[in-house]
Amino acid sequence: MAGEDRIPFLQGLVSNDVTKAVPGTAIWAALLTPQGKWLADFFILSDGERLLLDVEREQAASLVQRLTRFRLRNRVALRDVSADFVVLAAWGGSLPPPRSIAGPDPRLPEAGWRILGGTPVGDADEAAWDLHRLSLGLTDGSRDLEPEKSVLLEGGFDELGGVSWTKGCYMGQELTARTKYRGLLKRRIIPVSVEGGLPPPGTPVMRDGVEVGEMRSARAGHGLAMLRLDALAEGVVLSAGGAVLTPRVPGWMHLPAEKTPAG
Repeated sequence: MAGEDRIPFLQGLVSNDVTKAVPGTAIWAALLTPQGKWLADFFILSDGERLLLDVEREQAASLVQRLTRFRLRNRVALRDVSADFVVLAAWGGSLPPPRSIAGPDPRLPEAGWRILGGTPVGDADEAAWDLHRLSLGLTDGSRDLEPEKSVLLEGGFDELGGVSWTKGCYMGQELTARTKYRGLLKRRIIPVSVEGGLPPPGTPVMRDGVEVGEMRSARAGHGLAMLRLDALAEGVVLSAGGAVLTPRVPGWMHLPAEKTPAG
């Protein structure tokens, strides 16, 4: 995204403060419907002349189309440049390669770096990254969030710095703020340990014969599940398909005290 209006243009649309996207820094943000429901999330990086949105590849073209609808008279040029970059993650002490556009993953220090350009470094392997982010309880776009259904606070955007509560208005801000300040959240995407075969995404999660959620992404004994908060309790055991799920609430996640199982 280039052009002299690129920052104020995006600032009025996404959930985080775009002015903080300077070279060497990554910002995590989301685009919402006017009703406050998730459409896409991405990391915003800058090379000093452009804003670059690190978004899942399948959403790149549609994200450009959605943003273009709001361009109006803003002096902004939007283009899908995914073919020009290798998108990497590096963690465990690995550093970005020279001449790459990079910034620390803003969600958690353990998540490492977000990198555009260069070649794979260290443990930056797709399967290894997937397992690492699941172990941290981090969502991965449309694998874990439902377009036009999910709200940001279900996916940890508050605790993980994906929402600015001070920058002013953006599309979908009203519902996001109301959900937070009125305590309206009824469910969360919770990390789970999986014993048995990995349930496919969408598999109902059951507790004592009652459906209390559904499975999202998973790999090698780690997964994420959308769960009702009133189904969580210390020592709770859930099932999905033929697998047994044990909720594992990470230290960064803030749940009401009475809803926090031992993890």
